[in-house]
Amino acid sequence: MSEKHSIKTEWIGGMAFEADVNGHKIIMDATVESGGQDLGSSPKKLQLVALSGCTGMDVVSILQKMRVNIEKVNVEVQGDVADEHPKHYTNMHVIYEFTGKNLPMDKLEKAVKMSEETYCGVEALYRKAISVTSEIKIIES
Repeated sequence: MSEKHSIKTEWIGGMAFEADVNGHKIIMDATVESGGQDLGSSPKKLQLVALSGCTGMDVVSILQKMRVNIEKVNVEVQGDVADEHPKHYTNMHVIYEFTGKNLPMDKLEKAVKMSEETYCGVEALYRKAISVTSEIKIIES
């Protein structure tokens, strides 16, 4: 039988909800302008967070196996929002920023490609609905 995940989310007042994810609490809320108290992230932006974390973990793991010495990795995900309701992301762009000395671009590209095409389940799902693109930046330390 396939693995099944489940989370529970509770309304905590106003527009705010608290999700319990394996004992980790995530607060979601609307901005003050939208009737909330801005106690946490909007649920929509957590979609960007899910992609950044999923692919980031993959890439770091792959690069470690390749014995690439990275000092720092930042993953930025940009999403364009539809003008009309439902206001969903129409595309996402992932920017991988690697810091280190003499980082091999070919290995960075391979790690990113492996995450995008094979390992990141979040990206696999998103790609069924929208365009997801990426780029790599290197910062020499």
